[in-house]
This record gives sequence, structure tokens and C-alpha cells, in this order.
Amino acid sequence: MVPASPRIRSVSWGSITVEGFGDFKDVKIWPGGAREWDWNETATRHFPGIQPADVEELLAAGATVVVLSRGMQERLGVPAQTLARLERAGVEVHVAETKAAVRRYNELAGTAAVAGLFHSTC
Repeated sequence: MVPASPRIRSVSWGSITVEGFGDFKDVKIWPGGAREWDWNETATRHFPGIQPADVEELLAAGATVVVLSRGMQERLGVPAQTLARLERAGVEVHVAETKAAVRRYNELAGTAAVAGLFHSTC
């Protein structure tokens, strides 16, 4: 059985609070867990954006839905290769500005094995 996805309690410029896990600038969140999203691990930058390697941990945790945030000013890209990786895995994908992405994630958290990547600044 896949554990429940933790809810995001709040989001503001530079800060995301995940219930039971604390505060982050950027966060990876999945069923049963959350941690700081360190862009240096996968050489993620605003352009081209979220790398396919960034979503592997989410898939390994059993996510069936993934929410990707593009930042508060939507400056974080989401390349076709990343979307293709998620499509090959058969997961439902939502891409949105950070506050909208958090709302969508929290709507899904009680009903699906949802995971996400959230960028709290630009």
C-alpha cells in the first residue's frame, strides 16, 4: 500500500511548509515523504527546467499523479523530455504556477498517490 501524500500547509515567496516535514525553499514531495529539492543534484536550472532525473524519485515512491510547479513567476521550464518520461510511466501530470500547483496538489493529496516538485521563487 502506498502511504498518504503529505499536505502542503503554506506557500509564500521563498518558503513552502509541508505538514510533518517542515519548511523548504524548493521541495520534492511524494507519498509518505518530502525533502529539499536540490537543483544541483541533476543540474536543474530555470532553462531548460525540470530534468527527467528530477522526477525519478517521485516515480520510485509510487506516484500515480505528479504536479510540477513552474515558480511564482513561471520562469522554471518543463522540457518535453521530462513530460515524456512521466507519460512513459503512465502518470497523470499537472503543470502550473506555484500557488496554483500547490492548490491542485492539495486537492489530489487525499484521493491519489500524488507527488510534486515545487519551486517557491521566480
